[in-house]
Amino acid sequence: MSSENTSTEYAIEVNSLGKCYQIYDKPSDRLKQMLVRGRKQYYREFWALKDVSFKIKKGETVGIIGRNGSGKSTLLQMICGTLNPTGGEVKVHGRVAALLELGAGFNPEFSGVENVYMAASLYGLSKEVVDQRFDAIATFADIGDHIHQPVKTYSSGMYVRLAFAVIAHVDADILVVDEALAVGDAVFTQKCMRFIRKFRENGTLLFVSHDMGSVLNLCERAVWLHSGQVRQVGASKDISEAYLQYTLQEVYGHEAQLQVIEQTVDASAPTHAKTKPADVPSALDYQAQLSVSNNLSEANGWKSGAGEIVSVNLSVVSGAIDGSGVLTGGEMVKMTVEAVAHEEMAKPILGFLIRDRLGQDLLGENTLPFTDQQPFPVKAGDRFAADFTFRLPMLPNGDYSVMTSLADGDLYKHVQHHWLHDALLIHVVSSKVRYGLVGVEFKNMNFYKQ
Repeated sequence: MSSENTSTEYAIEVNSLGKCYQIYDKPSDRLKQMLVRGRKQYYREFWALKDVSFKIKKGETVGIIGRNGSGKSTLLQMICGTLNPTGGEVKVHGRVAALLELGAGFNPEFSGVENVYMAASLYGLSKEVVDQRFDAIATFADIGDHIHQPVKTYSSGMYVRLAFAVIAHVDADILVVDEALAVGDAVFTQKCMRFIRKFRENGTLLFVSHDMGSVLNLCERAVWLHSGQVRQVGASKDISEAYLQYTLQEVYGHEAQLQVIEQTVDASAPTHAKTKPADVPSALDYQAQLSVSNNLSEANGWKSGAGEIVSVNLSVVSGAIDGSGVLTGGEMVKMTVEAVAHEEMAKPILGFLIRDRLGQDLLGENTLPFTDQQPFPVKAGDRFAADFTFRLPMLPNGDYSVMTSLADGDLYKHVQHHWLHDALLIHVVSSKVRYGLVGVEFKNMNFYKQ
């Protein structure tokens, strides 16, 4: 690995990177290999990474996803310079601070204080600088007097608190965060997320997690590693959708074969089928206006062939939305999902999720609570539907989508036979919702002295 400060648009450049380990069946084979000096091979090769290439621009936030054993941690170690590659190269432009797996970076025999000074020195900070920042580091870690105790006495959560506190105060250009944050408590995790969001304003973030919600929330792009190789690189939403289908197929095995449904978009068609009428009154002083358009024919996802969703509709309780009406948020609405079975299903499940533009789930429901209590078997050729009645929240300006699915089974074992992203599109304009992912209608506000 090379670390450079030369002017470039990229923070990290990974070129044909590979890491190979020699696997010996028994200890004597290792000795034999030393004696024959390469004339004969007594080991098997295991490539943890092979021919991996990608680039990360300065200021970009990229997620690394993949199953356990896909090579994520190996890749991060080579980017951080703690592991040498077998082939290829990594170019890093700027100071890297990393929170890798538990146990990396600290000496378990040293106290927390001693480890802070040792770790900070590895990032190039002098003792005088660490002296100035120590109180801030200790406050961020918030482990009390334990900071004076040997690290080997720490819980996993305390270890992560101290490790993250150090990397948060070393003026890094590039922040690498592995899945270690998963062991932190909710309060500390939120503190870390606030720091990460602020860091993204000027720094480069490489984030590894199995939590696709965090990847969608933080990352613009994602790199999917599979068996040590890059399987796909792209927008985090696209990669997360593809990864979800792959993981479900792995779970189902030969029970169901999921076929990709490609998205077909007519470039000449408008993004939203309905436009905002000029004379629609606002809802109180929120003035949120939502237009809904059906996108079933252009939706992408997958299907097994056992059944399919044929219709998705959102209507107000008093009647269907038509071309002259616009929702404002706060109405009682009904989401109707219709499907047809091509094969017999013992416990069909219909459901939906409303998502924001990043693919984060805002709300949703499915018929599982109903079918758990009262099985609803269907035969091949049967058409069936589910209605979900709820109060529509007020949403900030932006684009939203509705995912719908048809499954068969129960909570613990089920197969998603038809999964459609973006079956409905919701467009919100003129919204005064200012805080949070969704808004509620406040009836009154008082401000007074007691």
